[in-house]
Amino acid sequence: MNIQLMLKLLRALERLREHEHWTRSQLEIYQAQSLRQLREYTYTRSPFYQRFHKGLFDRPLSELPVLTKAMVMEHFDELVTDRSLRLDQVRAYAGQGEAGQRYRNRYWVTATSGSSGHPGFFVFDQDEWISILASFARSQEWSGVRIDLTHRQRMATVASISPWHMSSQVAASVKSWWRPSLRLPASQPLPQTVQQLNDWQPEVLVAYASMTGILAEEQHAGRLNIHPDVVYAASEVLTNKTRLRAREAWGDEPFNQYVATEAASIAAEHQVCRRMHFFEDFVITEVVDEHYQPVPPGEYGAKVLITPLFSRTQPLIRYELNDSVRVSAEAHSCGLPFSVLDSVQGRMEDALSLPSVTGGKVEVQPLVFNRVMDILPVSGWQVAQQPDDGLVLRITGVRNGLTDEGLTEQLARSLAQEGVVVPSIQVQRVAEIPKTASGKAPLVKAYRPIS
Repeated sequence: MNIQLMLKLLRALERLREHEHWTRSQLEIYQAQSLRQLREYTYTRSPFYQRFHKGLFDRPLSELPVLTKAMVMEHFDELVTDRSLRLDQVRAYAGQGEAGQRYRNRYWVTATSGSSGHPGFFVFDQDEWISILASFARSQEWSGVRIDLTHRQRMATVASISPWHMSSQVAASVKSWWRPSLRLPASQPLPQTVQQLNDWQPEVLVAYASMTGILAEEQHAGRLNIHPDVVYAASEVLTNKTRLRAREAWGDEPFNQYVATEAASIAAEHQVCRRMHFFEDFVITEVVDEHYQPVPPGEYGAKVLITPLFSRTQPLIRYELNDSVRVSAEAHSCGLPFSVLDSVQGRMEDALSLPSVTGGKVEVQPLVFNRVMDILPVSGWQVAQQPDDGLVLRITGVRNGLTDEGLTEQLARSLAQEGVVVPSIQVQRVAEIPKTASGKAPLVKAYRPIS
């Protein structure tokens, strides 16, 4: 890692530590000032926002229109504040560059996977990238890992190795003598991953939530033999079963993170209370329903709107994420001024739209399946919706005489409680849960016809 970049990161991290001692009032003042500065900067430099927010420059954030990924890509050239940036050139660069390289020797480029049908490209200058690195560093400090130049730790990441994945770019930026790093594709054969981890013996392990569960099972089976000081799970819903199996495998539950390519860390779990807190000094987060109306704490929303306060090159004001999350309605006493992210239910793309007994459709969230599957004697599972709304239930590592009929009956009862016309359910016992191209093993796969 460039020593100058590292020193800037440490200074940024020191400022963040100070924020953690603020009162809620101090945090809200900071948010208001930062949002005002972001909007002033954006309105003077972005032709897109000059039109998109016309007549609304002095209105509250909650009254501004919602920005989608499709809109960002369609209007990229006019949205960015560097008037020389062009989407076609950024795309061309991404087709040939490597992680750690900077576009025009100035910008870090990241990209989404495009799983929602609209792949996106996002660019960050050095100050913005320092903020992103600091958000990941804060997540690690909250788990008890001190970030400094004197403590050397081996890290292993099992996720996407696409050079434009946010985690790839972050790993390339911080790789150094004090943080030697092994990056493995989650999509590669599991025995190969197990062997490489055994050889590397990481002290810090980062993985997709689904891969965390798979690796915990490998540790229980005796094929994996690692002893990480801390484990982080990200990018997918972290279930209670995965938490339990990881704790049994390595002595502690994995630390959960809520991360997006567009804004880096949005929330992370703190070791004092073991609850996730929003990084509200980085990102303003609004939890809303399907009509973009605010959802009160204690209830799940249909979407999340984010406004990264550090973003200047490619401002994202009220940017839509199709995640269903719940803010805690309970008071917390751990001392942090930040709101608590109580639960991430899943992406709306993962919700199954099934026929209702009263007509129309019911949106069945992934946690409906979690409450049945997480208590079963299986090492892995996946529910896949079919074109006719039937469900294929794949299970692996079945123990203790579980029968297909018993499993089908339990799942049918759970769906009936949601007011669903219970579909056909086919159980498949498989050697391994199928993964996506990026290596994730999603728990729930909704059927989406190709348009």
